[in-house]
Amino acid sequence: MQTFLTLTFLFALGAVFGWCMELVYRRLAHGKWVNPGFLHGPYLPLYGFGLVLLYLIAEIPLDGLDKAWLQYAVRLVIICVSMTLIEYLSGLIFIKGMGIKLWDYSSRRGNIQGIICPLFSLIWTLIGGGYVFLLHPAISRAVVWFTGNLYYSFFVGIFFGLFIWDLASTLRLSVKLRKFAKDHDVMVRYEELKLMIRNALDGMKAKSSFLNPFRASAETIRATLARYVENFRNGEYNLKFRKKQQKAEEAQPEKQLSGSAQETGRKGPEAPEKGAEGISDSAAAGVPGTVGEAPDRKTEQGR
Repeated sequence: MQTFLTLTFLFALGAVFGWCMELVYRRLAHGKWVNPGFLHGPYLPLYGFGLVLLYLIAEIPLDGLDKAWLQYAVRLVIICVSMTLIEYLSGLIFIKGMGIKLWDYSSRRGNIQGIICPLFSLIWTLIGGGYVFLLHPAISRAVVWFTGNLYYSFFVGIFFGLFIWDLASTLRLSVKLRKFAKDHDVMVRYEELKLMIRNALDGMKAKSSFLNPFRASAETIRATLARYVENFRNGEYNLKFRKKQQKAEEAQPEKQLSGSAQETGRKGPEAPEKGAEGISDSAAAGVPGTVGEAPDRKTEQGR
């Protein structure tokens, strides 16, 4: 029971603190108070899981390492790997499961799928190190006090009640966004879409909802979604996606040609006459990117 209360308290504390931090960041970045995250309420689950993980990392005994600097170094490495991994898995779940990208590091150097990048891995490591080496003793005392006063667990119960209700409500929205992404063959960058709706409402001098940025007239939502699709298809972000799609389309004739060649081989007497050489020649003549293109490229270079 005590362990459960400890973890729930840490999750709630981290989720609320992370929301406050992201709120200030968006105010500085966009000049507007934009509700961060996927949910409506003042909490970010990713930061809640992050604080729970950092608390557990801080409790790992490293007495086997004699030197203090080595203990610090090992903890920092664990923090870096853990924070990067939890960010990557969270981003991947939303992309693969819902077609939604909650954050986008595509413009950052060394990024992987726009989900993680060296810069933010460093930032999360520094924040995590600040907690483990500076704040953990104070948080540990707060946890001991909280678990010793079960009366205050009532507030955590209220928090999780609101959180679960909010999650169920937001999942209905995610189903609609997933359908929208599938129908229009786009990736929904959640924060960008929220900001576009907010800017559209500000442009019309209409009242916007802080907790629910998608609360707007149907006409405004439709116009914003149409503009988002156009921006997505014409933007640099979608170039890589379009190249992958083009490669996939170019690969289909090769597979079809290979399948027809196998069927020809099953027909019997005609197969030996064509042979493997004839099949590769016909494939090279009709499909770009095959071996048969090499002489043409050499010729072009010679010209």
